[in-house]
Amino acid sequence: MDEPSVLDYLKAKLTFWKKSNFELARGGEEVQPREEYPVSAGEEKQETRPILLGLPWPILLPVGLALVAQFFLEPPNRSGLPAALFYGAAALAGGIAAWKGWLSLAEGQPEVTVLDHLNYRRTAALTGFLGLMASFLLFGHNRFNPINLTVWLYSLGALVVAFAQPLPVPDWKALGQRLQLWLKNPAIALRLSGWGALLVVVALVLAYFRFYDLNRLPMNMVSDHAEKLLDVGDVLHGQFKIFFERNTGREAFQFYWTALMALIFKTGISFLSLKIGTVIVGVVTLIYIFRLGHELGGKWVALYALFFAGIAYWPNIISRIGLRFPLYPFCVAPVMYYLLRGLRRGYRNDFIWAGLWLGLGLHGYTASRIVPALVIVAVVLYSIHSQSAGRRRQALVWGAIVLFIAFAVFIPLFRYALENPQMFNYRSLTRVADIEHPLPGNPVNIFFSNTWNALRMFFWSNGDVWVHSIPYRPALDVITAALFFLGLVLLLVRYLQKRHWRDLFLLLSIPVLLLPSILSLAFPNENPNLNRTAGAYVPVFLIVALGFDALVRSLYNRVLSRQGKRAVILTGVVLAVATVSTNYQLFFVEYRKNFDQSAWNTAEMGEVMRAFTHSVGTPESVYVVGYPYWVDTRLVAINAGYPEINPELMPEQIPTTRVNPGAKMFMVNPADEQAIALLKEIYPEGWMRRYSSEVQGKDFLLFFVPAMEDSLP
Repeated sequence: MDEPSVLDYLKAKLTFWKKSNFELARGGEEVQPREEYPVSAGEEKQETRPILLGLPWPILLPVGLALVAQFFLEPPNRSGLPAALFYGAAALAGGIAAWKGWLSLAEGQPEVTVLDHLNYRRTAALTGFLGLMASFLLFGHNRFNPINLTVWLYSLGALVVAFAQPLPVPDWKALGQRLQLWLKNPAIALRLSGWGALLVVVALVLAYFRFYDLNRLPMNMVSDHAEKLLDVGDVLHGQFKIFFERNTGREAFQFYWTALMALIFKTGISFLSLKIGTVIVGVVTLIYIFRLGHELGGKWVALYALFFAGIAYWPNIISRIGLRFPLYPFCVAPVMYYLLRGLRRGYRNDFIWAGLWLGLGLHGYTASRIVPALVIVAVVLYSIHSQSAGRRRQALVWGAIVLFIAFAVFIPLFRYALENPQMFNYRSLTRVADIEHPLPGNPVNIFFSNTWNALRMFFWSNGDVWVHSIPYRPALDVITAALFFLGLVLLLVRYLQKRHWRDLFLLLSIPVLLLPSILSLAFPNENPNLNRTAGAYVPVFLIVALGFDALVRSLYNRVLSRQGKRAVILTGVVLAVATVSTNYQLFFVEYRKNFDQSAWNTAEMGEVMRAFTHSVGTPESVYVVGYPYWVDTRLVAINAGYPEINPELMPEQIPTTRVNPGAKMFMVNPADEQAIALLKEIYPEGWMRRYSSEVQGKDFLLFFVPAMEDSLP
């Protein structure tokens, strides 16, 4: 065989992704073949292909094209046509790369072929059924009480016992022996792998994004917060409702949960209590997204899903705003996890868990009422694919168990819905039908238009609601959107190749979970929005994680030199850091600025009210003079720590305040010249000053009136 030339050597070094079986000998040493890169378990070794210009273009090209496409869609200067062309090219390049095996998705957990004989405990089932019927009869008058709660919880426990499969019995003897051996020589050894260290870093980053400056971001409430805090106050004062009818009706979970937060953290009836509760709900959702990632692609996909969902601006806003919105993904994530895991391994207890979470979710946010449809879609897709061979009958029973257990948890609301169908369905029907507003056109046309707008929200516009979004920007940042698009293409190609039901389910789950927004037929301008679509961010960020993992892993496994592998790792780190930086800017800078400029500064007004009542005044001697489209006066009192009062005073009522002899303070809109003149006329001894807000354009006037005895000569 001919000796390699210097030119051959240079070619080998420049094309580092190719396998080279020779090195230039040093000092007469024999040239040894290079060892092949060990391929990770469960992954086929891929053939290394020649790639132009020293870079693995078939892998990089789809991502690069998608990034360029999304840059064209970033506000304020958008170009739809170039973006469509680049995304089309990215789809073609990604499809070819996936079909050829250059880009490949991680494999999910292996299927387990265990047959469920569908046996159950008859006595426990009968007890559960009877208890469920009794609790239905007891849940009248829209109230929880010790009797109906006890009967209901007992019936739930009996039903779980009736249908659950036995848990593995621990080997207590072996455990005791191990404990005795450890007690003789107690020692704790802590080991942290590279993956574990990354998990710790990701957890710290997520903790920052979710909890940093929670008291001030966002700072001000809107009227919906006032309604919720009044309901929390009802709970703390002993009104244990099943359905809270204030503000067109809301399910109960958030109010009991927030009351618990207020008691545990001593934060009272406050915005902070709402935000603590919703942030914790968001963290639980992240845990289940992590578990879903592991189910769908292993520990690296789990880590990436946790990271991208944790730092993205969309889930952060939904979790921090203090409204019911995060209860939708809070329902979706665990239901999807137990459903997918249960269908994979045929373990009935997973379906019981899915039913319990689904039932709990139905007590949370109205949008969660679409999740039973997601369960049905999953069971149907599983049943018509080859992975269900020999278990199709069992799959139908498992799906029925999910829905039945969920119904059992839903029983209190079911009783209320039968007694008060109009109130229970009011929020939904005002959007789907013409109860409140006539449909603006043909409902079929509106539906398909809404569907298109909702499906493109990830790349184009997430709606115009400033409370929980940055209006008119894409729901995803540039990098995440490109990875999401890549993941979609790869999932579609893999489904066409392997026909695995789980890939199709992941794709179809997104439009299903967008339906609460799409079905806003009477108010199509409300679609899309980030609150009624929040459940969809669960599969969205799973697909983002699959796309990122496919990119990094495919690159890593196709380069053989250490320098090349370091370059791949560096590329992944750069993408991750850029994503963190972008979402930090979106949430902590742009969203904060836009929110502060859009919301009235009731927090500052509340601080002024608190200071006045702690010095010379009382809560009853503080007045906020009403003015069109100004502050919700209830929020001023809530921020001051007085949720039980409303300091609102209309201008024509100003003269009535003379009966109060104590010191008084009036808060006035600077544009309300009529109220200013009236105050000066009635209280010539008073004085006025302007409060300079932290936010430009949010100043307000303070008019102080001394106590009557203080004004005497």
